[in-house]
Amino acid sequence: LLLNTALYSRDYPLLQGILLLLTVIVLTVNLAVDLLYKKLDPRVRYAH
Repeated sequence: LLLNTALYSRDYPLLQGILLLLTVIVLTVNLAVDLLYKKLDPRVRYAH
C-alpha cells in the first residue's frame, strides 16, 4: 500500500495528504448517512 511505503520512507507530506483524503471521505460518508437516515428508516422523526 502507498500508506505503508510513505510510513517506512518517512514521507510526511504524502502521509498528510493520505490522512487528509481519508478524513474527507469519512466526513462525507457521515454527512451523507445523516442526511439520508430519515429516508432509510421512516420511523425516525426529528423534533423541532
